[in-house]
Amino acid sequence: MSTSTATESRFTLGKHDMMVFILVMSLTGLQNAVTEIMPEFTLGPLELGVGGFVFIPIVLVLLFRTYWAALAVPVGEIVFGEILLGEFDGLGAMEGLLLIPVCYYFAAKLLQDPENTTQLALVVFLAEALEEFFAMWIDIGKIYVGVEELEAVPGLPESILVLEGVDFVTQMAITGIVFGVLPALYLYPKLHGKVEPLLGMESFRGERGASMAGGVSVKALLALLIAVPLAFVAEAASEVGGAINVIWEPEFLDVYGQPFIAVPIVVAAAVAAIVWYRASKSPRER
Repeated sequence: MSTSTATESRFTLGKHDMMVFILVMSLTGLQNAVTEIMPEFTLGPLELGVGGFVFIPIVLVLLFRTYWAALAVPVGEIVFGEILLGEFDGLGAMEGLLLIPVCYYFAAKLLQDPENTTQLALVVFLAEALEEFFAMWIDIGKIYVGVEELEAVPGLPESILVLEGVDFVTQMAITGIVFGVLPALYLYPKLHGKVEPLLGMESFRGERGASMAGGVSVKALLALLIAVPLAFVAEAASEVGGAINVIWEPEFLDVYGQPFIAVPIVVAAAVAAIVWYRASKSPRER
């Protein structure tokens, strides 16, 4: 049997897992590149912008429910949103590489009843909230240890707690709810049970009426607790600089102008289309 079963390790990397990884990576990179060209708006002292169409990576992780699918999310952002744009900071990229997979995977495990819209909404919100919450405290920590200076915002108190708290609330309202929960409530039921078999994966059936508590994973929680301090160390080291960091910054956008953003968009879309075509055309053993 070629399809993944519920009893298989969610960390096993097989042929189908690799296809899922590449698909999630390319689609995440695509949405990340598109959000780069979206304008930001100011409302008094606040800058309002779309942090990303997070419903795309979160729904994909909920569909496939493997750590590899979750890991593909930050990898896609690094490849298509940083490297192809010539803005790669090795240690700076480690925060997302460490935090996003464990936050998304931990939240995805909590979805026990795929037909429960309330549970789905909570899981999607939690996935983004966890990542934003820990990223907020990492930023606060960098100010307190002195590796980064506080950037004052006119109209708001010069307090890192206030600044980061306001940013967290606005990000969760815009990115977490408007571009996270609401579209995910529509997209996940439409794709669940239809996309997974095309890539040789078994759909998650769950249990009707099951509690989210049944999905609490000690290993996933432990990974979360380990990833946060490691992400802080990497971010602090990135701010300090030095020989241990790997930086590649030809800054293609500055050299070739804003139209260069089309490069990662086209490449990501092409990779996703190729993977989808091969998956839909490849014979599946029964």
